Amino acid sequence: MADHDPSSRLILASQSVARQALLRRAKVEFEAVPAALDERGIEQSSRLADASAVAALLAKEKALRVGRVHPCAYVIGADQTLALGSRIFAKAEDRAQAREQLKSMRGRTHELHSAVAVVKGDKILFESLSTARMTMRALSDAQIEAYLDLAGDAVTASVGGYQLEGAGVHLFEAIEGDYFTILGLPLLPLLGFLRGLGLAPLR
Repeated sequence: MADHDPSSRLILASQSVARQALLRRAKVEFEAVPAALDERGIEQSSRLADASAVAALLAKEKALRVGRVHPCAYVIGADQTLALGSRIFAKAEDRAQAREQLKSMRGRTHELHSAVAVVKGDKILFESLSTARMTMRALSDAQIEAYLDLAGDAVTASVGGYQLEGAGVHLFEAIEGDYFTILGLPLLPLLGFLRGLGLAPLR
């Protein structure tokens, strides 16, 4: 990215360590500017019942929030929701809530919906949504407690109380879907769009 050309500036509107790491490993140059949003408030006021639609809405709102402050930059917004049937999960506030979530998911298949949007100013230029299906082992209470001990504070860092790239991988017996989707960013379609703008390597 040329420092003298503000139109080549790329911003990731996220404080997610996983999303930042994905872009860095792909050798994409960007700045991280987290979007300060009341995500649960936006979700509730939207009255959307579909988890994938919630993810798409929040990805756009994050990008637009930062895009309005930095109108000359391209801004990436991303969000992920977890749905177990009709229930939409949020990040656990503490170990007890993480335990409850894990107990509700054990032996069942849930869906992770990951959405990404790119904006410039207040104009949406690109959107993509992908879904992964995650089947959790029929874990005993003791196994869940052992996992909570192993994962520590990380159980409140991600929706569902797990991180597949860490100790959370031990919870699953089957996974259907893209690895990047599971980490919260539909990376391949995003990179395709960024290459078209000249903002990704190997054009």
